[in-house]
Amino acid sequence: MLLASRMPGYDVRDVELAGFGLDNTAYVVNGELIVRFAKDLSSADVEREARLLTLAAAVSPLPIPTPVFVEPDLGCFGYRMVPGIPVLDLGASVDGVAVGRQLGPFLAALHAAPVDAFNGVVEHDVEPHDEWLADAADLFASVRSEVPDEYGDPIGRFLSAKPPADPVALVFSHNDLGIEHILVDPGTSAVTGIIDWTDAAVVDRAYDLGLLYRDLGPAALDAALRHYDRSAVDEALVERATFYARCSVFEDIEYAAETGRTAYLTKALRSLDWLFPRD
Repeated sequence: MLLASRMPGYDVRDVELAGFGLDNTAYVVNGELIVRFAKDLSSADVEREARLLTLAAAVSPLPIPTPVFVEPDLGCFGYRMVPGIPVLDLGASVDGVAVGRQLGPFLAALHAAPVDAFNGVVEHDVEPHDEWLADAADLFASVRSEVPDEYGDPIGRFLSAKPPADPVALVFSHNDLGIEHILVDPGTSAVTGIIDWTDAAVVDRAYDLGLLYRDLGPAALDAALRHYDRSAVDEALVERATFYARCSVFEDIEYAAETGRTAYLTKALRSLDWLFPRD
């Protein structure tokens, strides 16, 4: 009924559950169309997100979901399926350095976009680093049983150290660029699209770089920075990216424990080797 009214003449042959998260449930129609329902968003929120995707698509050098219809009162919109497989689902078979090399220009393009263009569409998402560290300590305490004992001392040193200076300049960014939202061609590791822009915001430019470091490691971050805006790359940027990576890994462990999605725990535990190197 929904598609018949919004896409007259479109023949619905098959509908399958595509996935679900904290914010949304999505269905794939005919293997080509995604229809996504927000769980708790108002009609204004849905309209705002659809506008966000349209604005982001105008600056992104990589494909992103772009709405073909919006139904605010039902909390949903539809878009053509972005091709590719999430890096999270492919594990170690993906070339992380190649992915980082492609994400550098992508993030540079987002971060160069005029922040004013997103007024009323995204919010500022900035928290003092001492609060980041306090939250990370609480999260670590709650997931301590999932973390191998050998990482306890380096994690403890991180949590007791002084955090880096807070950022001064802010940029528009995806703000949730974990490998579950990066789609690639499994045969070539070519990035085919970036999905799930629900958390997009005006943020520290280091945050999404930090998630890349968290999930794919230091070589991937180096590759991204080599293809990023070189005028913005300095020790402070790398320090903040590392800080966000270390803080956010505990979020993935908690998410895995709450949902049973073991892929998140697997990637988080793998990353502890480079995030918290042992003596």
